[in-house]
Order: sequence, then C-alpha cells, then structure tokens
Amino acid sequence: MTIGSHAVTFTPADPPRAGVLLVWSPDGDAPPGGPGDPVKVTLATPPHGQPASVPARRVSVATGVPLLLAGPATDPAAAFWAAAAREALHLAARGLLLPAVTPTGHDTWRVGPLTVDDEARQARLAAAMPATARATPVPGRTPAWLPDPARLLRDFLDAVADTLPRDDAATCAWSALPPTPVGRLRDWAARVAADADAAVRLSLRLEHRDTPDAPWLLVAQVHRRTTPGLLTDTAALWRATAPGFPPGSRDAALLALRHAVRVWPPLAGLLEAAVPDALTLADTQVVDLATGAATRLAAEGVDVHWPAGLDRDLTTSAVLRAPARAGGGGLLAEPGDLTLHWRLSLHGTPLTPAELALLADAHRPVVRLRERWVLVPPELARRAREPRAGSLAAMPALRAALTGATHVDGERVDVRTEGWLADTARRLTDSDGMPPVPVPAGLAATLRDYQRHGLRWLAGLTALGLGGCLADDMGLGKTVTLIALHLHRQADPATAGETLVLCPASLLGNWEREIRRFAPGAPVRRFHGPGRSLDGLDGGFVLTTWATLRRDAARLAARRWPLLVADEAQHVKNAHSETATALRAIPAAARVALTGTPVENDLTDLWAILDWTTPGLLGTLTEFRARWVGPVQTDRDPDAGRDLARLVGPFLLRRRKSDPGIAPELPAKTETDQPVALTAEQAALYQACVAELLDTIADTDGFARHGLVVKLLTALKQICNHPAHYLRETAPRLAGRSGKLDLLDELLDTIIPGGGAVLVFTQYVAMARLLHRHLTDRGVGALLLHGGLPVAARDDLVRRFDAGEAPVFLLSLRAAGTGLNLTRADHVVHYDRWWNPAVEDQATDRAYRIGQTRPVQVHRLIAEGTVEDRVAALLAGKRELAEAVLDAGAAALTALDDTELADLVTLGGDR
Repeated sequence: MTIGSHAVTFTPADPPRAGVLLVWSPDGDAPPGGPGDPVKVTLATPPHGQPASVPARRVSVATGVPLLLAGPATDPAAAFWAAAAREALHLAARGLLLPAVTPTGHDTWRVGPLTVDDEARQARLAAAMPATARATPVPGRTPAWLPDPARLLRDFLDAVADTLPRDDAATCAWSALPPTPVGRLRDWAARVAADADAAVRLSLRLEHRDTPDAPWLLVAQVHRRTTPGLLTDTAALWRATAPGFPPGSRDAALLALRHAVRVWPPLAGLLEAAVPDALTLADTQVVDLATGAATRLAAEGVDVHWPAGLDRDLTTSAVLRAPARAGGGGLLAEPGDLTLHWRLSLHGTPLTPAELALLADAHRPVVRLRERWVLVPPELARRAREPRAGSLAAMPALRAALTGATHVDGERVDVRTEGWLADTARRLTDSDGMPPVPVPAGLAATLRDYQRHGLRWLAGLTALGLGGCLADDMGLGKTVTLIALHLHRQADPATAGETLVLCPASLLGNWEREIRRFAPGAPVRRFHGPGRSLDGLDGGFVLTTWATLRRDAARLAARRWPLLVADEAQHVKNAHSETATALRAIPAAARVALTGTPVENDLTDLWAILDWTTPGLLGTLTEFRARWVGPVQTDRDPDAGRDLARLVGPFLLRRRKSDPGIAPELPAKTETDQPVALTAEQAALYQACVAELLDTIADTDGFARHGLVVKLLTALKQICNHPAHYLRETAPRLAGRSGKLDLLDELLDTIIPGGGAVLVFTQYVAMARLLHRHLTDRGVGALLLHGGLPVAARDDLVRRFDAGEAPVFLLSLRAAGTGLNLTRADHVVHYDRWWNPAVEDQATDRAYRIGQTRPVQVHRLIAEGTVEDRVAALLAGKRELAEAVLDAGAAALTALDDTELADLVTLGGDR
C-alpha cells in the first residue's frame, strides 16, 4: 500500500502513541486497500471545508510513518506528514526524547528538549500545513473549525517519539513499564524534563597577556543547549550570577567538567577550586593542548578557543636538494642519495636564518616573531635546531618530486624540490617538456601525429634512464612506434644496440613482418625454438616469447640490453609469477611495456607493470597497497586519486580510438548545446519544487540531506523534460507543454525529410515511453529500447533500425549507452543531461565509431536558467568538477552547501 497519492489527516490521542493517520480521498473515492481498518469518519472536505462523512482507512503511527516515507508523495497532505515524519526521526536520531506522563496518567515519550532552531524550523513547517492535513473538525465549533497547526504538528511529533522506543522495550526501562496509569511518576518526569532543560555544553577559553612571562589562563565556560547563543563562565553559575541559566545548570556544568577531566587530566584543577574560575597552565600543558588534547576534547564536544593574539600558523615542509650531477647515465644511474631539509614557514612565508636561530634558542614554546606571539611545538623547535630531515634514494626522490610529498617517520610531509631533480620533474610532467625527436631516417613509414608524440615521449623517458608503459588501444600502431624508438636510439652510441622484444608466440611473425616492413635495414633475429642463439648480434631486434623467457632466463639475463620491450605486458601482472621474476632479472638500460589493458583487475596490475619499467617508483607492493589501492580503489578518495595520477601520469601513455585526432578517418563530429525555454507550466512547477524542498534541505543534515538533494535534482530534471514526466501522468496531452519536446519536434522535422536517422537518449524509461507515444501520434516512426527488454528483442530492434524501418531510435541511456553499433544514425539527441559526461560520450559513440561515414551531429537539450544549464556550464568550464562528477554522479552535488545549492537550482538569474 502506498499513501503518497491520498490525503492524510492525523488525529491525536492520549497516550500519543494511540494517535492515528486517516488516509482518504478528497474527491470521495475509497482509499486503497492495505494495512489499517476501513472506517467512515467526519472530515472537513474540499472545496469549502464543510464536514462530511467520507470513507477512510485508519492506520497506526507505527505502520503509517514507513508508508509515508516509502515513496514520493503527490498529495499535499501526504507530502506534509512525510516531512513531519522526517522531522520526528531527525529529532529522535539526535536523542531528543524525554519521558512524560499524559493528562490521563499514561507513560509517554515526547520530543525535547528543543533548541531555538528546532522550534523555528517546526514553526515554518506548521505554517505550510495544508487544510486536508488537519481536516478533523474540532467538536462543538461552527462553522467547521480545524485544529491549530502548530499544536497538531507537535502532537504528531510526540506520537512518533512515543512509538519509536517501544520497538525494543528490553533496552528501555520506561518503555518496559506495564500499560497501566503511572500518575505517581509525574513529578519524576517533570524533574527529568527540568534537568534536560538545564543541560549545558562546556568549552574552554585560553587567555594570555601580551608579555613574554605572563601565565596562561584556561577559563571554563558553558553554553545552554536549548539556547546555544547563551554563554557564561562556569564561575558565574557558582556565584548565581548567570541570567538565563536555570538552577540545574550548575550540576550539569559539574558533570561536563568531570567528563572533560577524563579526556585531559590537567582540568582537574578546576574541580579542586571552590569556584571553577580559571586554571593556570604551564608552557608544556599549553603545547600539549595545542598538539593533541584540544582535538581529543573537541571530539567529546568540548571546544578550545584560542586567544586572538596567539599565532598557531607555524608550519613545516621539506626541501629536497639535489647535488650537482657528476655526469650522464640517467636518473637511475645517479650515485648517492638526495638530502631532505626542513623548511619552517609562518603563514606560508619561510623563516629567515635569524628567525630560525631565534626558534632554536627559545626556551619557551612561545616566541615573538614578526611582531606576534607564535606557538612553537617542541617538534618544530627541534626541526629548527636540526634542519636535516634525512635523505632519499633516486626513485623515492622522484616520487616525492612528482607528488609534492613524502613520509618522514610515518608523517606525510609536503616537499619542494630544487636542482636538477626539479628540472627532471618539470620535464616529465610538461607535455611539451621532452625535447623534439625527428622521425628516424631508416623508418619506412609515415607516423601519425599521436605516434610522433608517442615516439617523443618514449625517447625522452629512456634518455633519462627511465621506462614507461605505452597503453594505446589495439590497432593504433604501438609496434611501429617502438620500431621508430629503436631506430632513434641507434643514432647515439650511448644508447645504440640490440632491442630485446618479449611477446606471445602468436605475435612473433607479426613483429618480424612489421620490422622488415618499417625498418628494412634493421637486423631481426628470433630467439625461439631449437638452435636459438644470441651469438653475433649486430644491433638489431631480438624477438623471443614469454615461454622461452621462462626456459632460457639465464642466457637472456647474461647480458645488459640497451632496450627491453615487453609486448602484451599484462602477462606479468602477477609480480610473483615465474614469468615476471624472469623478466625482472634481465638487465636493461631502458624498459618499455606495451599493453592495451594496463589495469585488468585492480591497481596492483598497474604496479606490476610500472615497477618493472621504472623500479622503485611506486614503492614495494605492500606500500603501494597501503598508500594507493585502499584509498583510491576502495575508499574512492579523490585526493589520493589525484596524487596517484600525478605520479603515474608521466610513465603511462594511454590513447583511445575515440580520442580527438587519434582516428582521423572518422568523419567530423559537431556537438551543440541546444538551449530551450521552459513553458509557463514548467516554470511554475520548477519554482514550486525549489521553494518546497530548499527550506527542508536547509534544516536537514547527514544522509537525510543527501537524499533530499538527490530528490530535488531528480524532480527538477523531470520537470525540465516534461510536466507529464514529473507528475507521472499516464495518458496526458503532451504537445505544447515542454520546451524540450517542442524543440525535438523541430529537429526531427528538419532531419527526417533529409534522409537522416536519429538516436534519442534519455536516462528515464518513463520519459522514453512518453516520447514514443508522442512520436507515434505524430506519425513519426520510432523504436524504443530499454533495459526491461530481453536480449533477443533488443537485437531485433537494432536490426530493424539498421534496416531503415524507423528514422528515430529512442534509447534508455543505461541499457543502450554502450556496446551497440548504430552507425546508421547521423544525429544523436541527449534529451536530458547525465551528470557524468563520460556516459554521454559513450552513448554518442554508438553512432560515432569506426564504420561511420557521415558527419555526426550531437544535440544536447538544456533547459535555460535551470540546474541543467548551470551544470552544463560547470562541466564545460571546470574540468576538475567534471572529473569529480564522473564517479559520483548527482551525489557529487549533494556536498554543496545550502547557498551553493540554491545558486545551482534557482530558476533564472546569473550563473
């Protein structure tokens, strides 16, 4: 049973848990079947609010609340009580429940104590109560008099509060009482309520006079929980000079102090005083408070407020200084370690030598720097006295230079790199940093632009003594790029010599044919089969297989190879396999991995490949799993993902056939954002939806807020599509009610007469069905594919579209966004925006792919001045946000604060 489409009226009772929800229909229809009892009740029915006997279903609060929250509510009364139910659950989740005794002597739970914000939020909610939500006439009043909205809302909140704890009576003594009058407990319940009203929150204020030897004073202060803005020192409670605080506040403050002492024992001095006024702290205690205790106290709800004159922004980072280079040989051949030095900064500006000396000589944790008192924890003072932080070998140093951080004694430290290592890092991270490489004279091929870029990239890496993974899609010419690299390296005696290629046996012939075709002057030898030999090599290619590597590892490892290539490198993704072990044993000046799938299962595949091409870059496998796999792959930590991308980006080159300029034989693709204006009906629905939900969202947090934001975004997108989509109309009039639908008609009227074919994508199957009905009524041939169809039916629809049976193919984005080849279409319409631009690109590629011979036009329909318009602008102008949306979808926007969310969804205005 769902009740969201019916009117709902609440009738209170004594005790509150006996209150009921009446589900009825304002038009006189019988309510749906389901839980509860069918009854006839007298209610004030529309349009004039006169009392009338109507059929209804009586549902208990325990049963009705889950039904209210089970799905979207279209009736205003049901929507109101659903919002009230969420408010009640929100209060209960915060523990705001108090025992009480009803006027008739029954035990009950009620919500409380409420803060000023809680009461204001409930006042706004009560003001929005529709008449049908309180349609029970007050007896004896004529004309029909309805209950007070605020009183009725509070009765409902108490009814939910009185129902919730009774699900588990074993854990709640009050709930376990027998169902008999308990009037004798009325005074006890009143005392409990008074104690709750007197509850306070403790905070600590640190004070210090502006002189070097002045003592530190820690003052305890309390905030009244029901009025958070009301603040006083604890001493005022003891002296009874704290207006606004009830008598029980002193006992509450004493309990809070005792709890805080368990977190930080020095606070016991406050309890030992006759009046807990101020505690004098030693310097070491101030440092302890600043370096850990304050955080522990905050976790227990006790904030520490620092004096405005005390500066705590002294920070530390590290500088990685590379010594002058003795000669060539690449980074891996650089002897010795690189020195790591501490750098202390105040507000981001490094300290001068004189300031560092002042810190090193200081005997107190407070030093006068730049006309301010600065807190100096002992660890920072030690770093000022001992500036050398350690040293790093070449690969860990390069890792620090690329990511901007390293770990010292288990602590993550920001790193700035100086000297030749900084130049190397810039060269690796700058796409134009590698020196230009001419096409080798011995290459009998014309390289495409992306292949020339690949040659330049590989040549630059190997010249530094590093390796990399060329991970282009199959068929993009990785082989010819490697052949060009071999020929390029022959021009320098320092890098000239044989290139050993390891590949599957099935590719030996292909490698040999490609070498003889593109480098006809280069010697080629197969080290495979009986009689294989490495004698008399003369600077060409040596081709062998993975199986031969395992059998003849010692012979292959007996010499140092100028260039070692692992084709189909995913064969060594298991770093502990016999093949991977044998490969790692082969000495080489430079290593290159070729694979179209650098990550097949998880990130450890990538580690296995890059740890071979550039040993030590990613640390040990254990370190890699702890540092990257967990945060990136399991926790989806965006900061860790960005750090990993910065680290591996210079050593992994990945191009796809769909990338611009990679497959120039594909025809042109034109992408156009088509702005459309909302109709008057759409604009009214949009503004009403925003007004209704924004206030509710502002008063909600946690998972509840997340869900409400997604609900708002979804509703707004459906309104932008068509009012009938949002209102769930089953047989609506469609024409003339949606700007998007009108534009789609115009596009089809232009495309179809010219012989064009159109793919129309929507993420909503319901919208696709509405479009199918509309086009059919207009006489436009259209097919509809969605995820509910069996595979055979989908295949038949694709066949019929390819055969030209219909010019329009309506497609559910989830069901048809990947895998299909629909090159008959030369137009793609994205009827609604997906939050993930990569998903839209994949859908577009159903038409824009190898085999397409006509230019493809992509139309994205965007409702002007709406959330669609603003998200489109964000994705176009801020790639960083686009990448955040790729993984999280609409959920990425739930992190916006209330102001940002309002800016995003409010109709019209500046972007």
